[in-house]
Amino acid sequence: MRLRSLLFAPGDAPRKIDKALDFGADGVILDLEDSVAAAAKDTARAQVAARLPSLAARGDIVVRINPRGTPWYLADLAAVVPGRPTAILLPKCTGPHDLAALDHHLEALETASGQAVGRIRLLALVTETAASLLAMPGPGAAGMGRVLAFCFGAEDLSSDLGIPPRLPDQSYPAAIAHARGAMLVAAAAAGVAALDTPWPDHRDPVGLAREAGVAAADGFAGKVCIHPDQVAPVNAAFTPDPAQVAWAEKVRDGFAANPNSGVFALDGKMIDRPHLRLAERILSAAGRGT
Repeated sequence: MRLRSLLFAPGDAPRKIDKALDFGADGVILDLEDSVAAAAKDTARAQVAARLPSLAARGDIVVRINPRGTPWYLADLAAVVPGRPTAILLPKCTGPHDLAALDHHLEALETASGQAVGRIRLLALVTETAASLLAMPGPGAAGMGRVLAFCFGAEDLSSDLGIPPRLPDQSYPAAIAHARGAMLVAAAAAGVAALDTPWPDHRDPVGLAREAGVAAADGFAGKVCIHPDQVAPVNAAFTPDPAQVAWAEKVRDGFAANPNSGVFALDGKMIDRPHLRLAERILSAAGRGT
């Protein structure tokens, strides 16, 4: 599953789900959390559960459940796991214990529904509270084998800190910028992708393109979208250009031709194993595999 763009659709809005499914996002997030009012949680859960079996073959369906500790968390999991979503998005992940608990619950529900243990992958929103920044899951934490990406969320974190998520010039306040960098490092250490926070104004494509370009340069693999019009510019920002892809293919092919070599020369420059890891990442982002 590519991760350049993940588009949210409220779980209780069938027409918005239909629209999201046809807009070319790498993944569609059927949301049971923030976009669904408390009074509509049961309805949204039932609608998403009923829809999932017909979507399972797509391989790009993510369900954002409600946070662990809420009265909806276990009911969400029990309802949606039998429908075989590609991944679960865990909001308000406060540390390794939340990830371990979700892994345990998924293992039981996968087994009960006849699925291979570990088939359902995870995305974790790990920056929505100040405390979560101090306890981001690391390599070897229980459940990390399922994780595809850590997700950066600026809005909830800013609320917890009591500051705006962005300054008037759309840059981040110091604490938000720190959280963003810390999550990038944590994702790299854990060997998973990093996904950037949504751009809040779908009527500002210039601002979106600028922020997505910066995020790609900083090492994010993709960006969460809150409106279908955001998908195309986000995909463009996180798709390597032809020159990058050509270089990556040369590096990959060079090491394939010299499997026992630690370095080789390419266009007059020395290429070593770290270059191969970068090349593999570029090819993955381009949808070329490795």
